[in-house]
Amino acid sequence: MPIPAAPTPSTIVTRFAPSPNGPLHLGHAWAAIVAHDRARAAGGTFLLRIEDIDGVRSRPELADAFRADLAWLGLAWREVTPQSRRVAAYEAAADALRRAGLLYPCRCTRAEVAAAAKAQGPDGPLYPGTCRLHPVEPGPDVAWRLDMARAMALAGPLDWEDERRGVQRADPALFGDVVLWRKDAPASYHLAATVDDAADGVTVVTRGIDLFRATHVHRLLQALLGLPVPRWHHHPVLVGPDGRKLAKRRDAPGLAERRLAGEDGPALAAALRSGLFDTGICLADAIDLAP
Repeated sequence: MPIPAAPTPSTIVTRFAPSPNGPLHLGHAWAAIVAHDRARAAGGTFLLRIEDIDGVRSRPELADAFRADLAWLGLAWREVTPQSRRVAAYEAAADALRRAGLLYPCRCTRAEVAAAAKAQGPDGPLYPGTCRLHPVEPGPDVAWRLDMARAMALAGPLDWEDERRGVQRADPALFGDVVLWRKDAPASYHLAATVDDAADGVTVVTRGIDLFRATHVHRLLQALLGLPVPRWHHHPVLVGPDGRKLAKRRDAPGLAERRLAGEDGPALAAALRSGLFDTGICLADAIDLAP
C-alpha cells in the first residue's frame, strides 16, 4: 500500500509522550528536544501527552514534575488529553478489531509464554499461539491478542517512511500475536500510541531507535483501523558507560534533581544539542540495543 505524500512544513506536529512512573532523565530530555526542535524548525507544533494508564505505577505528581522539567529546559509545548481520559477510544478501536475477527482472548501468563516460546521477538519470547489454537472463553482475566497472520493478510503489503532511513516495508510478523488489550491495564503501548497519534494529528513521530521495529506493528494497526499515516523519525538514544540505554528502572540521574539543585536548564539543553553529554554517556544509533 503506498504511503501518503509527506506533510508540508506548516503542518508538522510532533509529540513527547512520557509515562509518569518515574522521573525524567537525560534520555528523556534528549527525546523531548529532538521532537521540539523538529517541529519548531518547520514552524510546526510540539505536543506533550502524558501516558498515564500504567495502573498504580502512574503517579500524578510526576506529571507536574515533567512540566517543570520541560519548562526548565526552555521548551514550549501544547498539552493534549492524557491517556487516562482516552480509554473509551482504545475500547472502540479494540472492539472494531474484535468485530473484524482479528483479536482473540488469551489467558497465558508471561512465564507460560516464555516456557513454550520457540523464538524471540523484539519484545521478548514470541507467543506460540496457544490460545489461538485452543480457544478460551472471554472474561475479565484475559488479554486480547492480535491474530497477526490474519491481520497481515487483510491489510496486504504496507510501507512506512523513516526520515533518517527512508521507506520501509512493514514486517509486523516480527512480533507474532502481540497483546493489544492487557489484563492489568487498558490498551497496550502499540494500540494506545497508534490511536493517540492519530487523534492528536501527529505528522512526524519522533522516538528512539530502540522503538524502530515497533513501527511495523503501528503501521499495520493504522491500516486496520483506517487511521492516517505519519512519517517517523527514529533518533539515536543516550546510553551509559555499560552500553545500555538510560532508563528509569536503572536509576538514571533525574532532571528534577538537576533542576532543584540550581543547574542551568537551557545550558543543559544546548549541551545536549551540541553532543556534550555527561561523562560516560554517549549516543547510540543501532537498532539492536541492550535491554
